[in-house]
Amino acid sequence: MPDAGGQSHKTDVIIIGAGPVGLFAVFELGLLGLSCHVIDILDRPGGQCAELYPEKPILDIPSRLKVTGQELTDDLMAQVQPFSPTFHFQQMAEKVEKLDNGHWRLTTDMATVVEAPVIVIAGGGGSFTPKKPKIEGIEAFEGTSVFYSVRKMEQFKGKHVLIAGGGDSALDWTVNLNPIVASMTLVHRRNEFRGMQATVDQMYALEKEGKVNLQIGDIVRLNGENGQVSSVTMKSKDTKEEVELPCDTVLPFYGLTMKLGPIANWGINLENNRIPVDTEKFETTEKGIFCIGDMCTYPGKLKLILSGFHESALMAHGCFHYARPDQKLRFEHTTSSSSIQAKLGAS
Repeated sequence: MPDAGGQSHKTDVIIIGAGPVGLFAVFELGLLGLSCHVIDILDRPGGQCAELYPEKPILDIPSRLKVTGQELTDDLMAQVQPFSPTFHFQQMAEKVEKLDNGHWRLTTDMATVVEAPVIVIAGGGGSFTPKKPKIEGIEAFEGTSVFYSVRKMEQFKGKHVLIAGGGDSALDWTVNLNPIVASMTLVHRRNEFRGMQATVDQMYALEKEGKVNLQIGDIVRLNGENGQVSSVTMKSKDTKEEVELPCDTVLPFYGLTMKLGPIANWGINLENNRIPVDTEKFETTEKGIFCIGDMCTYPGKLKLILSGFHESALMAHGCFHYARPDQKLRFEHTTSSSSIQAKLGAS
C-alpha cells in the first residue's frame, strides 16, 4: 500500500530502501510477525534493478537460470504481499530522532513521520539523486517550473509539459501524465529509447494520435523569467537549427546518481561511505539501527544480491528482540510450520 506523505505512522520496523534486499527483508520480518514501512526515493520498488537495468539478465540468483531486474522485483513484491507493507515512494529519509521510549522517529522530506523500535538501512549504495542537465541558469527555475521527479500527478494537471530524456522514467511519465496535461512534448537526443518496449510503443501511439509532440535534439536553453519557464530552445539533431518549444513545465529525466545522503549525518560510524555492522545480526554502532545490502561493510563482504538476502534473514532475527522484547523468538521452517504456511496462503 503506497502513501503520499505528510502523515504519521507507527510500525515494528522502518526499512530504508525498496530494492531487492529491502523487499526480501520485508518477507523475513513478516515471517516473524513484524510489520514494516518502507521508504524509497524512487517512484517504484526495485532500486537499482528496476531503475538501472530492468531488462538486463541477472544470472546469480539461486534456482533462477536467468531473471531480469524487473522480473525479480515483481516476484519479490508478490512474495511480500501477504504481509501488507506500507510503501512511501518518492520520499527521502531525512531526519532520525531517538525517543524517550527507546523507539526511533524518522521524518522524510515529504513530512511523513514513522515511529518504530527498529530502523533497517537497505539503501544499496545510497540515495538516488537526479542528474541535472548542463543548461545555464536552470537553477532559477527549479522547484517552480522545472522538476526532477513527479511526486503528485495532480500538480501537473492542465500544464503544458515538456519531458526530456529517453529512459523508463521519461517514457512512463510521458504516458501516465498524458491524460491530465494540456499538452505534452517529449525531447530526446536520438531516435532510440532505453525504456521498456511496451512503453515505447505506447508513446509512439500517443504521438500518432497527436497527443505527444516528439522532438529529436538537445535542449540548449530555458526561456522565461521569475522562475517560470515559457519555452525551451532545442537544437534539432537533423537540421542543426534551433527550435523553440512552448511549455510552462519541464521535467528532465537524465538518469540518476547515488549519494549517501542524510544517513551520513545520523551519528552512525562510517568506513569509506559504508556502514560497518556485526555479522551476527547486522546491527550498526547505533542500537536498534541495522544495515543490510551494498551499504553495509564487514570482513569478507561481497556486494551481491545473494549476500543481501542472507543478511536480511539474520537481521530479522536481531530485530525481533527490539520489536517484541517480552516475547521469545520461536524459529520455524517454512516447510514445516503450519502457521507460516497459513500466513503465506500455502497451507
